[in-house]
Amino acid sequence: MKPAWDKLILEFNGSKSIMVADVDCTASGKSKCEEAGVRGYPSIKYGDPNELQEYKGGRSFDELKKFASELQPGCGPYHLDKCDEAKKAEIAKLQAMPKEEREVLIKEKEEIISKLEADFQKFQEGLNENYKAETAKKEKAVEEIKASGLGLLKQVQNLQKKKPQEAQEATDTKAGTSEL
Repeated sequence: MKPAWDKLILEFNGSKSIMVADVDCTASGKSKCEEAGVRGYPSIKYGDPNELQEYKGGRSFDELKKFASELQPGCGPYHLDKCDEAKKAEIAKLQAMPKEEREVLIKEKEEIISKLEADFQKFQEGLNENYKAETAKKEKAVEEIKASGLGLLKQVQNLQKKKPQEAQEATDTKAGTSEL
């Protein structure tokens, strides 16, 4: 996908309405990636930088270019003409709210998201520990079954599947006896 993405960056370089860019989530872009909810790599997000959406379409250059070319601004305070009456009323209410009150609401909601992320991380770590324990338990049980004679049992079974004469010859040869 990287070559297609790099080509897409060049295709939209200098565009006044569409920005295509890379963010290194392991370095200086880590905080933006966490804020945007990036959980795996590569991830493609689109939309308003404050409310990025997950892209779930194709990953070829042509598919990416078609998607990017069709992007339009969505409803929001910068594009009220894209909003229905209910959304316009909600935006007007938020704009009338004192700045400090909006900041408090933003902080509260971000803290809720942070707690959800932390709880999920803890849950995931528990799953990983359970997975490791169950894997070790399974591997130990498989080894015990193999050590109990499974290999010999299979060898005898395969020997018995052969024609009776071949089976007898194989048994005599393995036992160190042969007729002259």
